[in-house]
Amino acid sequence: MRILLIEDEPLLGEAVATHLKKIHAVDWLQSLDAGCSAMRAVNYDLLLLDLNLPDGYGIDLLRSVRGSGQKLPVIVITARDQIRDRVDGLNAGADDYVLKPFDLDELTARIHSVQRRAVALPNPRQSIGSITVDQIARKVWRGDQEIPLTAREWAILECFTHRLGTIVSKAKLEEVLYDFGSEIESNAVEVYVSRLRKKLGSDSISTMRGLGYRMDR
Repeated sequence: MRILLIEDEPLLGEAVATHLKKIHAVDWLQSLDAGCSAMRAVNYDLLLLDLNLPDGYGIDLLRSVRGSGQKLPVIVITARDQIRDRVDGLNAGADDYVLKPFDLDELTARIHSVQRRAVALPNPRQSIGSITVDQIARKVWRGDQEIPLTAREWAILECFTHRLGTIVSKAKLEEVLYDFGSEIESNAVEVYVSRLRKKLGSDSISTMRGLGYRMDR
């Protein structure tokens, strides 16, 4: 999952970004203008949005996102604790609302909950051929054997599990790897798909030549 974090408090922003980067790709920006520019360039899977930013009010961006018809999951993070503020955020289209200060593990749980709803996964545990994936525990089994995955391998697998039966382009897979390094080798996607096949089975991921890859149900 690739997450955009718009938060201008340096200590909090760094703490959240560092925590989430253990399992996700995260772009942390500190203004509405920079965030809007990033959203024009990248298709994010989730937005973490502070309300009080140096160049504007986060609710305005949220209303713009919803007004354009985007279904991007949005979690508002703010120090505003008045009921009216929370109602305004939810009415503007926020999927969840987290008050500062918050526990980082709770934030992670809320992110996964919102994302499951967004991709229509009411049951966090999926059976896909001979493998079982638990989206909450972030574990995968092949038969009865648990298979350890690195953060990058999990990012690729998660991308497939949210798009079962559809072709995922190489460009999209590169997006989920982007934040794990300043540069991505030209064959990075091929390398990680190959590693997943070795761990999950050679037939777990199909190559659609010239189009990308697909994981079937």
